[in-house]
Amino acid sequence: MKELIKQIKQVLLISLRECDILRRNAIYFFCMVFFPVFVIFFFTTFLKEGQPSDMPVGIVDNDNTSTTRSLIRRLDAFQASHVVAYYPNVNEARKAIQENKIYAFLYFPKGTTEKLLSSRQPKISFYYSNTSLTAGAQLMKDLKTISSLGSAAVGQATLRAKGATDKQVQTFLQPIRVDLHAVHNPYTNYNYYLSTFLVPGILLLFIFLISTYSLGTELKFKDSHNLMEIAGNNIHVALIGKFLPQTLIYLIILLGYSWYVFGYLHFPYEGSYWMIIMLSVLTVLVGQAFGIFIFGLMPSLRMSMSICSLWAMLGFTACGATFPVMAMDSPIVALANLFPLRHYYMIYQLCIFNGYPIDTAWFHFMAMGIFLSLPFFVIKNIRKAMLEFQYIP
Repeated sequence: MKELIKQIKQVLLISLRECDILRRNAIYFFCMVFFPVFVIFFFTTFLKEGQPSDMPVGIVDNDNTSTTRSLIRRLDAFQASHVVAYYPNVNEARKAIQENKIYAFLYFPKGTTEKLLSSRQPKISFYYSNTSLTAGAQLMKDLKTISSLGSAAVGQATLRAKGATDKQVQTFLQPIRVDLHAVHNPYTNYNYYLSTFLVPGILLLFIFLISTYSLGTELKFKDSHNLMEIAGNNIHVALIGKFLPQTLIYLIILLGYSWYVFGYLHFPYEGSYWMIIMLSVLTVLVGQAFGIFIFGLMPSLRMSMSICSLWAMLGFTACGATFPVMAMDSPIVALANLFPLRHYYMIYQLCIFNGYPIDTAWFHFMAMGIFLSLPFFVIKNIRKAMLEFQYIP
């Protein structure tokens, strides 16, 4: 019991020492508080509309009839599209796309309306830039809809002139009705799924870097012997005391982020509050454990921070939020499990966003547990570094 009380006092003394370090070094404030809070508000504000709107579209209307003008007005009324310019020919419109003045244009050749009314199948062309996948996909959908509306309007008028009822007209124009359900995100809101992996991913990046930086600076500024002296040469006490203040700060940031997106912005979720809190705590601890592990593998400030940066950035690709992991090559599918962000994202998708039971994400919880245990494999190397290693620039 006396030994336990002594170790608790040592942890508190080291934590106070760490608080003084955090207070004196501005980089901790910027990387632990300022930039994480900035990232939270930046992404949630930047994507607050849910989908891009009023993207510039051009028109090449060589037919210039009431029918084509009506279709243009309908295109302009769509949320994603905004007609900003008319061009005399296709070459001018294509040049505007290349100069990034517009994302797409719709081309009505001369005689479009005449062929449409006489059922001679006119050809309407639309061109869109897929350099930006989001803009290209949204505008392609609007342009395709407009192209279909032209023939549907003529078909509707023709059938009604022949005495068809509204039900018969609808059955002819749309023989199969699609019953579409976008589960849990019916508005296809980009903010709901982009912010919920980008923000935690960037926070993990900061946790990785600060964890290695705080250990590396102990060697750089020759303070490691003082740290170990306070801890009684007990590396476990030293690490717990050193990272306790950082853990509390990160938890406040991540729990504040969770309240902001789920409580204030009302992001959809089916899971419980306890699951959100548990995932936030687990994410912070895993981020710190991984940073400690990398430093233990190579006790070099420069090398450990470089590896953590690389690992965090690759995690954005391998987590599966923007491109499904199962569609990647087999070696990449296996390697994706080496990135903490992948398991965070899967637990969030399964247990919070969709509200599935914990056992559906057992593999990812197990992986997070393995990440938490990584520092124990290098703990002796860290102790040796703190007591014996000399800083190498």
